[in-house]
Amino acid sequence: MMQTSHLPLSNVLCASGYCSRCNCTHSLEMGQSRARGLELIKQLNAQESIHLSANSKEIHENLSTHHLWGEARGKMFGVLTCLTDENVPVTLYAFSGQYNGQWEVEGWVPPLFDVGVFHALTDHQEKEIKNFGKEIAASQPHSPAWLALRKKRRTLSQTLMKDIHKLYRLTNFRGETRRLEDVILHGRKIPTGTGDCCAPKLLNHAAKNNLHPTGLSEFFYGKQTKSGSHQHGQFYSSCQEKCAPILGFMLCGLARR
Repeated sequence: MMQTSHLPLSNVLCASGYCSRCNCTHSLEMGQSRARGLELIKQLNAQESIHLSANSKEIHENLSTHHLWGEARGKMFGVLTCLTDENVPVTLYAFSGQYNGQWEVEGWVPPLFDVGVFHALTDHQEKEIKNFGKEIAASQPHSPAWLALRKKRRTLSQTLMKDIHKLYRLTNFRGETRRLEDVILHGRKIPTGTGDCCAPKLLNHAAKNNLHPTGLSEFFYGKQTKSGSHQHGQFYSSCQEKCAPILGFMLCGLARR
């Protein structure tokens, strides 16, 4: 029978996932991270930027929060409170996916892949995909040429996505590192964006740097999603579609530390 293990943390459950090794669901609750999340919201409001340096007066347009209120809409942000081996408190911060086209921003945890390798793989192929899009737009809809171009673009996009997924490396609290496709159970299709959410980025960075998480919180900042499912300033648990399938592995080993 599958068991459920819960870490002795307070407040609301934020992240969880099934672990095939332990045959149970590992979870991490908010703990004190929600208070840090509220502080981050206040900082974003005051600075109108995700630049975390309190001493910096410089305006970083590419780090401005203004675009989160436009057509691009808002974004999820995450906070992970941790302790070092010497019980020194550490707080980590993450944003989901890219921020205004940037994978890496000083003061925020990095993605689960080498950004240089990512660009070497994707830059040229993404241009090809965009060129196919232009050719498709200029072709007669449903004509043989139009159908052939759509098929080529779809094939190239699918191949590129598979190659991108191979770049992801997930580390858990047992010190184990696996490829994304090896963590997803039963060879299921990997949803686009898997591994790019705040929780995986935060937990991966903590595990790689020997930090012990004590709480995780994620909130939405900016214009609400079109569906209205995510509202500005509200806290949400990690998503079931993209996060739950990998969080069981990523949280494994945390309860025993």
